[in-house]
Order: sequence, then C-alpha cells, then structure tokens
Amino acid sequence: MTEKAMPSPEAIKAWARLMRVSRQLVERAEDALKQGGLPPLAWYDVLHELAEAGEGGLRPFQLIERTLFAQYNISRLLARLEADGLVEKLPVADDGRGQTIRISAKGRETRRRMWAVYGRSIADLVGAGLSPDELNALSALLGRLRDPPVSD
Repeated sequence: MTEKAMPSPEAIKAWARLMRVSRQLVERAEDALKQGGLPPLAWYDVLHELAEAGEGGLRPFQLIERTLFAQYNISRLLARLEADGLVEKLPVADDGRGQTIRISAKGRETRRRMWAVYGRSIADLVGAGLSPDELNALSALLGRLRDPPVSD
C-alpha cells in the first residue's frame, strides 16, 4: 500500500464513528422491536421492499439487489417468512424453476405493526438528536459516500 493510499487520521476517525454509530442505532432499533414482541429488522426490510413492489412482487434476485442480503440469507429468511404466512411464493410463467415473492395480507399487517415501533426508534435515535438542517447535511454527506452517489 502506497503512502497516498493510507487513510488520513480524519478519515479513520470518521470511519470508526460511522461504524460504531451505525451498529449502535441498529442494535437499539432491534431491541425496540424485540421488546414489542416483533420480528427482527431484516424481516421489515424484506416486507417493505415487497410492499413497495406491489402485487407483482419481486424475484429473489431482485430482493438481494434491493436489500443487499446474501443469497443464502435471503433464501432462509424467505422460508421463515413463508412459514409464518407473511409472504407467498408464486411460480413464474416463463421460468419453470423461478419464483416471484409477494407480501401477504398478514405480512402487510406485520409490516405496519413493525413500522410503528421502528419509525418511533428512528425519530428517537436520529430525529431527536439532530436539527432538520443537521439531518439534511448528514443525509447529503452520506449520499456522497454511496456507490453510486445519491443526492436528494
């Protein structure tokens, strides 16, 4: 690694804080869901993407792209969601082995109940700690770190 490739002290500090804060916020949101007797946050992410997709649902590879879960994790998670009646697996007409995943009515209700707790966690953990201007600045900075960069 060349000297130019070494991170600056500022980059190291920012990285460490970003990783720690991210982990802490997710853990606290997970704790709130658990205390509410609700499934883990990963379930919400999948149910949210399926709800956003509408009646057409999504293929498993599309869920992997949208959630960034590994294929083996999505397969296991979808099996659990199906066993609990939160999603339906439908055959794809032009692909004998393919499946489309669609959220069920029970899945929509579970997602709604989870959002009541998860949304409150976001408000308490992020919204209450920063002003609207600070939230916009943070969002813009994080958007620049995305690949590809996003701007809002």
